[in-house]
Amino acid sequence: MIDTIFALATAAGRAAVAVVRVSGPRSSQVLERLGGALPQPRRAALRRLKAASGEALDEALVLWLPGPGSFTGEDSAELHLHGGRAGVEAVTAELAGLGLRLAEPGEFSRRAFQNGKLDLTQAEAIADLVDAETEGQRRQALGQLEGDLSARYEIWRKRLIQALARLEAAVDFPDEDLPDALQAEVGGRVTTLAAELEAALADEGRGERVREGFRIALVGAPNAGKSSLLNRLARREAAIVTDTPGTTRDVIEAPAVIGGFKVLFADMAGLRVTVDPIEAEGVRRARAWAESADLRLWVVDRSASDGAWQEASAIIRPGDILLLNKADMPAGADAIADAEGVEKLEASAIMEDGLESLSVALSSRVLLLTGGDFPAVTRLRHRRHLEEAIAALRRAKRGLALSPELGAEDLRHAAQALGRIAGRIDAEQVLDEVFSSFCIGK
Repeated sequence: MIDTIFALATAAGRAAVAVVRVSGPRSSQVLERLGGALPQPRRAALRRLKAASGEALDEALVLWLPGPGSFTGEDSAELHLHGGRAGVEAVTAELAGLGLRLAEPGEFSRRAFQNGKLDLTQAEAIADLVDAETEGQRRQALGQLEGDLSARYEIWRKRLIQALARLEAAVDFPDEDLPDALQAEVGGRVTTLAAELEAALADEGRGERVREGFRIALVGAPNAGKSSLLNRLARREAAIVTDTPGTTRDVIEAPAVIGGFKVLFADMAGLRVTVDPIEAEGVRRARAWAESADLRLWVVDRSASDGAWQEASAIIRPGDILLLNKADMPAGADAIADAEGVEKLEASAIMEDGLESLSVALSSRVLLLTGGDFPAVTRLRHRRHLEEAIAALRRAKRGLALSPELGAEDLRHAAQALGRIAGRIDAEQVLDEVFSSFCIGK
């Protein structure tokens, strides 16, 4: 981090204001070179920016942010320029000419992490907040940025360190007056903690769903009205609609927002037995997508009487939704379609009757899938380290039955796995806990 870096912090192109960020040891020197005397820390000041030749570059608001009281934790500056492309290019060219380096993607956040201003989960939250498209994504990212996720993992990690410290004491200081049945006590703590981590891992990826979108599959027989329904839900012509059965061959995905959360609807080939190899492949893909979906919307042509809807019933599970479509037409025998534990609604995708009730039902399902508490996992990286920690705790439980040394080694691995999630791994904390808990060496 000996380089002083700069980058445009706002979107490229014509705008009212463009913000250029500078961070590194030469920030004050560069700010003085461009705009004269440094303003008061964290107070905006109007400055005429000049090139080395003396030519005026822009009239800008400048901010001086001395470290460690800056986002990156090091000396930083911000230049709030007029948003014209020519002005921005002139200023950034001048910065490059002064020997500054263009920042790499995420380098400001990386420096903030390396300087202890953020942990890894908070750095990830910044990226999620920038990418947030829905209210649910915004709330989750903001909560993670405020430390909700790292606080949960830190509590678990501290409990692991406490258990490890007790085992280390038994191994390194056998002559001290330590509690009886120490291994049994630590074993109980390990069992409790492993159960909590397993519960967090088994939350069905709530946090990942909020970030990436809830997957909702529209399944049913050919010509049940799935494509028309997809277009209504997505509010655009995402799928081709015709009277010809089997028009949709591949999976067609369309994003939307339901109840403040991102969802991904998927129209797909109608489920039926076919000898057409292309349609058969479409049916195979439809079944695979539907099996992995968070929710299946079973679309039935209520005006039909051929029982074709039964082909889709095998992949419907309790909690899914059955929609009797084409409610604007006379009911046929298939209007009795039903499944245990599945909510049943009626609508007309063409006439848009009943779609409001369907939206309410979908919102209810999505909110139910998000759960109430802040999720313990919002990324695949978190999930992998959590799995590592659980595996280490299971080994520790078996190792404790043999010797404190074996259990301690696996507890150390579990603590390291949890520490990697937030980017905190510090073996010295184990020793600190030993001496503070047992007053060894008094």
